[in-house]
Amino acid sequence: MNAKVRRVVIGTAAISMAVSLAACGKAGGGDGGSGGDNKTIGLLLPENKTTRYETFDRPYMTDKIKSLCKDCKVKYNNANQDSELQKKQFDALIAQGVKTIILDAVDAQATKSWVDRAAKKDVKVVAYDRLAEGDISAYISYDNYRIGELQGQGLVEALGDKAKDSNVVMINGSPTDPNAPLFKKGAHSVLDKKVKKVVYEQDIPDWSPDEANKKMGAAITKLGKDGFEGVYAANDGMAGGVSTAMKKAGVKDVPLGGQDAELAGLQRIIKGDQTLTIYKAIKPQAETTAEIAVALLQGKKIDEFTPKKVDSKSKKGVPAQLYDAKIVTKDNIKDTIIKDKVYKVDQICTPQFEKACEAAGLK
Repeated sequence: MNAKVRRVVIGTAAISMAVSLAACGKAGGGDGGSGGDNKTIGLLLPENKTTRYETFDRPYMTDKIKSLCKDCKVKYNNANQDSELQKKQFDALIAQGVKTIILDAVDAQATKSWVDRAAKKDVKVVAYDRLAEGDISAYISYDNYRIGELQGQGLVEALGDKAKDSNVVMINGSPTDPNAPLFKKGAHSVLDKKVKKVVYEQDIPDWSPDEANKKMGAAITKLGKDGFEGVYAANDGMAGGVSTAMKKAGVKDVPLGGQDAELAGLQRIIKGDQTLTIYKAIKPQAETTAEIAVALLQGKKIDEFTPKKVDSKSKKGVPAQLYDAKIVTKDNIKDTIIKDKVYKVDQICTPQFEKACEAAGLK
């Protein structure tokens, strides 16, 4: 793939309809009818099936915004994987006069009309993690094609000398997430050259672990227990569903890859139920997004935070920052996840995983 549009991750998550702090401007306040709220940043996250958003992204962004702008407030909502609900949340922020919104879209294709409408009212929209359609002001994510390449590479390395004779199952991400096709394309760019064949492949709506479990069960039924040598799962939540299906069918010693370095995924890696994950350092992504949002709110330039440009279907040359990622296996959890203080050893090594942690040198 040429370098034109390489986008990002991931994964996904968050929770509830919590509001971090109430908006500043009340009806009849000093902003005036056509003015806006220049102290509030909207934060809209897409769903709560992936743990990273609520555990890391939201607090990192909120804390950074507060450190940069002590009297700024954050209005937070989670869309619970419902694009219509997210549109209502977005429209409500506009109606309240919020002038800067961080948006991680449930359905990135569906956002064009509302983002364009917001831009006409001089509302700045920062696309976070997924490249939302419409007239957005900036995009912060990962190089998602590259992440797919890393996923494919990790699986090939796990297969070792057997790779060229191996059949692989692919459980891909949600069709409404623009990152998912990039993960898939990147993974195929490696797997199609290095393994024998992709023998079964499915896209999973909403990144659903339950649906991934069902599709993996269907793959095992179709191919037989010995009909595949490796499994690509686009994220750790789905890898959990895949792992359960393989255990139930008695499939053993088949490399399984995921993404997001979720706690449960890391514990499966320690235990041997998952082989690898992709670790994306969330803190720089979240904090850069906060810096951009505050700069836009204050009418400042964002060039220093957005050295790259990407194209969406609806806008060319979107200012962007795309971060890189790392393959994580049992052998390097200590040098990546623990070293970067994503999780502490005692968070990963709960009593249930104590022996496996000792064997992996984590105690």
